[in-house]
Formats: sequence, C-alpha cells, structure tokens
Amino acid sequence: MDELLLFCRPGFEVEAGQEMTDALAEKGMAGYFRPDKGSGTVRFMLADGSGARDAMSAVRLDTRVFVRDWFPVSLSLDLPESDRVGAVLECLRAAGGNWQAGRVEVRVPESASTDLSVFARKWVAPLSQALRKTGFLGGADVAGERRLELFLPDFETALMGISEAPERSPFLSGVPRLKLPADAPSRSALKLEEAWKVLLSEYEQREWLSNGRQAVDLGAAPGGWTWQLVRRGMMVTAVDNGPMDEALMATGQVTHVQEDGYRWRPAHPVDWMVCDIVDRPRRTVDMVGDWLAAGLCRWSLFNLKLPMKQRYEEWLICRDLLLERASAEGFRVQLSARQLYHDREEITVLAVAY
Repeated sequence: MDELLLFCRPGFEVEAGQEMTDALAEKGMAGYFRPDKGSGTVRFMLADGSGARDAMSAVRLDTRVFVRDWFPVSLSLDLPESDRVGAVLECLRAAGGNWQAGRVEVRVPESASTDLSVFARKWVAPLSQALRKTGFLGGADVAGERRLELFLPDFETALMGISEAPERSPFLSGVPRLKLPADAPSRSALKLEEAWKVLLSEYEQREWLSNGRQAVDLGAAPGGWTWQLVRRGMMVTAVDNGPMDEALMATGQVTHVQEDGYRWRPAHPVDWMVCDIVDRPRRTVDMVGDWLAAGLCRWSLFNLKLPMKQRYEEWLICRDLLLERASAEGFRVQLSARQLYHDREEITVLAVAY
C-alpha cells in the first residue's frame, strides 16, 4: 500500500479530498479519494505512480484549509479478536523495512463509538510495551521524531504507517488541546486562541501579538475574542450593538462602540482587525478588502460562514475575490486559512498586509 490518510472536520471529507486533488493537480500529480462520510477521515490514493511522501513533499500541510493532518499508510491489517498486539508485530516483521520509531500513536475516527475509543486508549500501553521489547520502538535518541501511526476505523482493521515530525501537524490530528478559562466571556475565545496557534508561528505569535498593540473586534459581544486580545495586552475597540461582558469592560483596555461592525471604520489605522460576524462570506470578504485597501489594519483574522452546498468552491471564490482586488487596487496581501476544531460550518482566514 502507498496512500495518504487525511484528517478533517467530520462532514467535510469531500472538501478535504477535493482540496488535495486540486493541490496535487497544480503540481502535475494525480490522485483520487474515498471519503468515509462523517468520520473526519479520507483515504487518498496516488494515481500516477507517485508515492504518498512525494505528495506530502509537493503539497505542504500548513497550506491546506480543510486537511488538518495526515500520514502515509503503508500497511493495512485485519485485526483478530484476540492477540491484536501479536498481529501488529507479525505484520511489521513480514513487511520488512525500517519500522523503528520513537513512539506509537493509535487514532480512531471522531465519530467512533465509545467502546472503540476506550479500547484504543487502553491498547496503547500494551502495544507500546511489546513494540519496545521487539525493537520497533526506541527512545528519541534512537528514532528521532519518527512515529508509528495506527488508525483503527473499527475493531477489525488497522491502517499503519510512519510519520516524520516535519511533515505532520504539531498537534495530534491537527487539533490543539485547549481549555476554556473560567473568566472567558464565551467559548468563542477558544476559536481565536486556536487560530493563533495554528495560523501563526511561535515567532509571529510573540511579535504580532505583543503588548501595547491596537486592535478592533467587529461583532464583539459578549467579548470572547476581545478577551483574548486584552490578555495579550492590547487596547481594543469592540464594535457591536449588543452588550459586552462587564468584567471585560472593567479592565480599562476596551472601548465599546455600539454600531454595525460591517459599516464602522476607525479614524486611524490599527494593528489588528478581527471579525466573527455570521453573514454571507462574500460580504465579509468585501469588508476586509475595504480595510486592507484603505490601510486600516496590518493583520486581519476573520471567519467565513460557508454555505451548505459547494463549500469548497465558495472558499475558492472568496479567496480569489480578495486576491484580485488586491491586484487591482495596488495593495499586497498574504492569505492563509484553516477549518479549525472550534469552527463549525466556517473557516478562519488570516490576511497579512505587507
């Protein structure tokens, strides 16, 4: 076997497969996919003689929108009802090649039953012990950042492969594990925190989110995103007709403007403009384009609510509209986007003016 297992938000398997197909086509490579609807996984086969690692080298993971994580699948194993550990060991011995890794990871679909999820968690310890005794697992000094990946779609099947640290997401299945602080005004605070962790490098987080920057939060109430900006030491203009969290307003870092977020504009440029207003995605893109064309912000992070049908196509239209406007009006912008774990039917976009 030589295929890619893609991880995405459950329900967006087709979009992830379409995105991968188009990205490879741009590199002169071909493939096809089999989505497991509702599982958050897609099996992607290369169709032109290329291998999975060729595809991973040609198409960087951090440039994908709907694909959160991946690993190359080299083996498929039918698991017996008893001695599943022994079956894995025998399969690796028979396959030959270098299967030594620093650790093992066992994953299941997000839609997996409770029984399968519990089994996978409990199975890791005896599987790791057996792999270590037989030499397949070594310390980080022996195997570096190599990880043995096992994906269990059910109790009877295991898909296996080796992933290398530079090619996979730094977060398991592409999802940072975050905890909502008790004083956050709403759960939307996690969405902005995740966006920064996924879309910004550690250096960019330190430099771009530094203390004393000026920010605008459009559609701010009750203040989940404003709260994150305040935590970073920013002075924030929160634009929303609705009420803001009282404790947040008491910080003295927030000015509440009760106006329509799509129509309001600042008197002077700011560092950040963020927007989590639910509306037509092309209307949001037009508004962001206004801000960038006028030089009103350097960084903008916003959500695009995708329609029920042709969600991937709508993202491409919105992306091209903003890039074409930048070209026509003489401003430069770099876009990156991701469907986050804390997103639902939307994607989160980062626009950087430069």
